[in-house]
Amino acid sequence: MDWFIQTMRDNPAIAIFLTLGIGFLVGKLKYKTFSLGNVTSVLLVGVLIGQLDIPISGPVKSVFFLLFLFAIGYSVGPEFFRSLRGSGLKQVAFAVVMCVICFLVTWGVALLFHYNVGEALGLFAGAQTISAVIGVGQDAISNMDASGADKTSWSNIIPVCYAVTYIFGTIGSAWILGSLGPAMLGGIKKVRKETAELEKSMNSSSISDDPAYINALRPVAYRAYKVEGDYFSEPRTVGEIEKYLDDIGRRAFVARVFSNGQYIDTPGADVKVFKGDEIVLSGRRETLVQDESWLGREVADDKLLTFPIERVPVMVAKKNLDGKTIDALRHMPEMAGVLISSLTSSNGAALPVLASTELHRGYTMTLQGHAADIKRAVSIIGYEDKPTNQTDMIFVGLGIFIGTLIGAITIHLGGIPVSLSTSGGALIAGLVLGWLRSKHPTFGKIPSSSLWILNNMGLNMFIAVIGIESGPSFVQGIQQVGWMLFVAGIIATTVPLLLGIWIGDKWFKFPAAINLGCNAGARVTTASLGAIQDSIGSTIPAMGYTVTYAIGNTLLILMAVIMGIIM
Repeated sequence: MDWFIQTMRDNPAIAIFLTLGIGFLVGKLKYKTFSLGNVTSVLLVGVLIGQLDIPISGPVKSVFFLLFLFAIGYSVGPEFFRSLRGSGLKQVAFAVVMCVICFLVTWGVALLFHYNVGEALGLFAGAQTISAVIGVGQDAISNMDASGADKTSWSNIIPVCYAVTYIFGTIGSAWILGSLGPAMLGGIKKVRKETAELEKSMNSSSISDDPAYINALRPVAYRAYKVEGDYFSEPRTVGEIEKYLDDIGRRAFVARVFSNGQYIDTPGADVKVFKGDEIVLSGRRETLVQDESWLGREVADDKLLTFPIERVPVMVAKKNLDGKTIDALRHMPEMAGVLISSLTSSNGAALPVLASTELHRGYTMTLQGHAADIKRAVSIIGYEDKPTNQTDMIFVGLGIFIGTLIGAITIHLGGIPVSLSTSGGALIAGLVLGWLRSKHPTFGKIPSSSLWILNNMGLNMFIAVIGIESGPSFVQGIQQVGWMLFVAGIIATTVPLLLGIWIGDKWFKFPAAINLGCNAGARVTTASLGAIQDSIGSTIPAMGYTVTYAIGNTLLILMAVIMGIIM
């Protein structure tokens, strides 16, 4: 054991990776719906390993934290800047109000309990579930005009307070928004009914209600039929068949034809189909599973159904599509033969694929169809976001360099040093460059897997070091703040959410599902979004989550700097 302890002291990287491995393992453990989550688990494991008094020197902590902040900015940048204009302004205003309430309530609680700056920042980080405040707060403290002993004491207490308050911050938020929120808005039955009506109204088409857009998660189907119906008493062209389907409110396409002993791939609109031929229809499963007596019986023709189909992610980049609805897009002639199987916002939130869902640059949709049809559709949408494992490191490296350099600039206001700090600079650099990437998607590619690494590994590597470093003083810190901190955390978590639900309903007049989604986004609590969607059985809340998440994720982090200054 002595050899093991000394080895980790001599090689602290071993202790960091041990903390990460065990922390992620503990984070996956669940009791019913309760889970500590990765960040809290890594912190607590780091504290435990830190009892071995393992010194960690060098910039490893700050390097990974800057990577994390840049990744956060990159992922929310398009939503952040888009929300500053147009139809998103209402949600922006709500997110700003919510963030100010979170800040003021936490500040008031800190004053009530006579907390110092480190305790206040830790309470803010945990109660509002914004883990990045740990690093931003410590960065802000390092620039303060105070003694070295005070700075060390304040910095060390932040993760202690975070660990105590984060548990209710996460679980309590999910319960309040998933269970108490619907009750405040008239009851779960009323909210579900209202949401179903909202989905129906959003799915209304300029021509007909299109069942193809009921649920973005349902797969596209390809089914073969023997043409035997009376509709084909005379030959019909592919164009006539697809128009007939559209007229009866069913969006589907003829993907393949078997006629006169020949297979016709990607049949044109003028290709004729005769009685006795076989055809393949493509569409959403719920569209195709209906009465087909006008067409003929379904057949299990493996050879007919064996043909290549592309499933391609495409980033919306064309300016003329910004703000257009899915219904408007699907009626463009270039979309013939192409189906949309999923839609995600720039920050990765899954959006419902409804006729009235608005598209914005930076969104990614998954198209499915023949290669030629996909190519034609891509030309009017934007950029084929082909899967790759290569990250544009020039973009990442220089972006963080420029951002942190700007953030390091300090100005003095009334004798008080004020700066964005290097962490704030990295966040803003990510915001700007992520937004530029959505406008010009030919550069700055960071694959989703790489973004996950930058985000999760960056934050948790930082948290692991924090836990190991603060380990020796953690128990002393708990004794210093006392367990009343847990009560303070409950107040700081609950009051803003209850006010937010009421304000969203009475002031902003949001529909219930959008209201709950806006609260989850402004509070940057992804777990709560899942709880809301499970509770009301709809993905509609995600439409209130994306814009407010971008604003909340940015403002709450920057507010940590303000909290440090005024405390």
